[in-house]
Amino acid sequence: MKPPAQNRKVSTASSAGAAELLHERELRRIVDTVLRLAKSTGAEEAEVHVDEVADALTRFANNAIHQNVAEHGLTVSIRTVVDGRTARATTNRIHEDSLRSAIEVSLSLAHRQPKDPRLLPMPGKQRYRAVNRFIKQTAALSAEERARAVRHACDLAVKKGQVAAGIYSNGQSQSVVGNSRGLFAAYRETHSEFSITAQEGPAASWAKANSTDVRAFDPQKLAARACQKAHLAINSRELAPGRYTVILEPAAVLDLVGFLFYDFAATALEDKRSCLNERMAKQLFGQNISISDDVYHALQQGAPFDGEGLPRQRVLLVDCGIPKNLVYSRAAAQAAGKRPTGHGFALPNEYGEAPMNLVFGGGDSSMDKMVTSTDRGLLVTRLWYIREVDPYEKVMTGMTRDGLFLVENGRVTGAARNFRFNQSLIEMLKNVELLGPAVRATGEEAFEMVVPAMKVRDFCFSEVTKF
Repeated sequence: MKPPAQNRKVSTASSAGAAELLHERELRRIVDTVLRLAKSTGAEEAEVHVDEVADALTRFANNAIHQNVAEHGLTVSIRTVVDGRTARATTNRIHEDSLRSAIEVSLSLAHRQPKDPRLLPMPGKQRYRAVNRFIKQTAALSAEERARAVRHACDLAVKKGQVAAGIYSNGQSQSVVGNSRGLFAAYRETHSEFSITAQEGPAASWAKANSTDVRAFDPQKLAARACQKAHLAINSRELAPGRYTVILEPAAVLDLVGFLFYDFAATALEDKRSCLNERMAKQLFGQNISISDDVYHALQQGAPFDGEGLPRQRVLLVDCGIPKNLVYSRAAAQAAGKRPTGHGFALPNEYGEAPMNLVFGGGDSSMDKMVTSTDRGLLVTRLWYIREVDPYEKVMTGMTRDGLFLVENGRVTGAARNFRFNQSLIEMLKNVELLGPAVRATGEEAFEMVVPAMKVRDFCFSEVTKF
């Protein structure tokens, strides 16, 4: 028999792995209880989100594990509607008294809000496309198995005279959404991640992977890549700032193009906050650039429904360099005379909607082909500290990190000192010469998405950094 859910939240430094999640019928029981209580308190409509997460993580530094933790939490978020007003309250306790209290807080907040003329009745029952992203092997990965993989990675670093640091994590999560009009949606998935930074003297490099299936990546191959590139990065040369042909690895592409995602939101265009204002249906990027939002893509993660429980649709955002479509929440679609695409955030919110499962079309050029076809350029492992300078032209600034390499006459000839860049993403996506196969990429500045490596001409580096 499971312990009461209100006592299931755990944070420990000695758990063997991620805890078991509640059965879907138990989550449905919570939803039904909230809806029953909300009806008795006079709420015109009610919506319930129940989210449960169980994660475990092993952290290492200086070639040794220094932390092993596991965390398990459940939250219930309740939105009520009264007289054209809405508000939300959240609790992590599921006794009826606690749920009733959260409902009363939500109603009290709603009464204090101004009427929302764009507030729509909650949606009724929906049909959802089946998505299976719960992998037993990922959920069952133990602390001992993570520790064994970390040990092998650190042994490799020690053998090469390097120092390794990073994390290895796995977990599982589930979400349900229900409302007083009969809607109910449920989703669960697993997740795993390995990240390593290898340092040799002042030089360092990095590798990272993320997947629902822990078998989709090999920590030892990631460690070997980071160690090899860290060794290549010693004795870096200082080059003059300027415009270079760059070969961006997928992580570097991800952390740049990730800043485009909100520009495809209908609310962003309506509010004049998008770089696509006055640019829809025009040739904006190179003809080799196509972008879609597709939660059903084999390399994606995430629920097949949005914050209001609407099914997510696959949306072609950019076709051969031309922005064609936007994503719409229910309210944005109503205002624009369009159909909602299932991309709305949970209400109330100020953002409206956004595509959260971006997929860039890829090509057939390998990294080796990109290097051999380059007379002079730079190979970029990843970027960091990226900030937006000009929202409309989408000029970004940031720095290279963890492996910048000079390419001359079709081969890597050595390491280069890091640069700061100032680069328009619009211009960058006009200048893409070669695309690699699209892969699931993970970085540090943007959420995971499916992107290819890119060879780009005339990338602007403004100054040399001090590291």
